Parts: sequence; structure tokens; C-alpha cells
Amino acid sequence: MDEGESAEEHPFYTHAVKYWSEIPPTVDGMLGGFGFVSNTDIQGSKAFLKNLFKLKDAPGTGRAIDCGAGIGRITKHLLLQFFDKVDLVEQNPKFLEEAKTFIGPNKKVENYFSTGLQHFRPPENTYDVIWCQWVLGHLTDYHFVEFFRACSEGLKPNGVIVVKENLTSSDKVEIDEQDSSVTRPIGVLKSLFEQAGLTSIREAKQNNFPPGLYQVRMFALRPAPANIL
Repeated sequence: MDEGESAEEHPFYTHAVKYWSEIPPTVDGMLGGFGFVSNTDIQGSKAFLKNLFKLKDAPGTGRAIDCGAGIGRITKHLLLQFFDKVDLVEQNPKFLEEAKTFIGPNKKVENYFSTGLQHFRPPENTYDVIWCQWVLGHLTDYHFVEFFRACSEGLKPNGVIVVKENLTSSDKVEIDEQDSSVTRPIGVLKSLFEQAGLTSIREAKQNNFPPGLYQVRMFALRPAPANIL
């Protein structure tokens, strides 16, 4: 999974494309049958984002991007509440088309990028917040690092990358053969951040999820060295 081979031919990606092509474009589909956690998830994310805006060197509210956006659940219920402009990037064109209906007419939504994150390179100096949630398990370690290096270039001054991901309770990476994804332990995740030249300036646990689910944590990242105030 660490090889820099062609992403188009990498079975890790082709299997994921096939899996998601058969998933209905609904909130429940996006959340793997756990659509009932959506409101709790959004409330946790709002609290985390509001805390970032309280920083002395807080990110701006000009533009955000929803990475692995699916049908735009996070864009609609979170990002559009805080930012003047929001872009979406999603590898499944069916989901992006549904996002236009799900979000509804909104002049704040500007760009819909139809590509996988292994290919996506944010325009330089563009985003105040790059939001990555429940999608990084679909990147190999190699492409994870490459993507986040590119994200660093895409940030505006004081911009942040927000990661919200499942974490394993052990120190081992868990592989899901069905949807072709991995769930990483926190140590591996932080090692990848470091390899990408990023440092975490804020972390928080998502609370009030039902028992039996993975622990979910949020990280606010900036290129290292960062001023942690």
C-alpha cells in the first residue's frame, strides 16, 4: 500500500470505486448504514470548528473545501454555515450530481471537482479550511502523504486542515476488504501527518456516538513548525 504506482491501476482504488458505485446516494449510504449518527457528528464538528475560530491566529471564513464530499452532507449542514464559498471534491460523479439536489440552489457552492483524492491537488493559497472526514481510509499511505503535502500548499495564511477519522483501539491497521479501506490507529495517523510536514494544533474526541463504533477524533493541522497559541 505504500507504493507510488499508478492509482488508476491500483486494486485498492479500483475495488473502492466498484464498491461505492453500488451505494445509494443518501445520507445512510454515505455513512454505511449509520445515518442516525449524522446530527451528533455535525454538532461535534461545529463545536470543534468554533473553537478554531477562537484562536489568536484563527483561520478565515472565506473558502472551505469538503474532501470526499459524497452527496454534500458536511457541506450542507456544516461548512455552508461558516464559509462564504465552499468547494466539493468527490470521486463518484453520481454522488456529486446528487449533491446539487441535496444541497439545493446556493450561490456559496462554487466548484464540484470529480476526482479521487489520490489525484486531487488543491489550488495554491486558496482555502481557509480543508475538511477531510471519513475518507482518508481510502488512501494508501503513500498517497495520503502526497495529498496532505499538496493540501499544505492549498492553505491560505492561518488556514487549517481538519481531519475527522475513525481510529482503531489497537496499534494495528485494520483492513476492510468489502469497501477497500483501512482504519488506522492514532500512532500511524500522526506519523503520516508528520511525514507530510504537518503538526496538530488542536485535537478533540467526538462524543455521544453509540457504543460499539470506532473512536472518532478530530485534528486541526498546519504545516510545521506551527505557532500553537
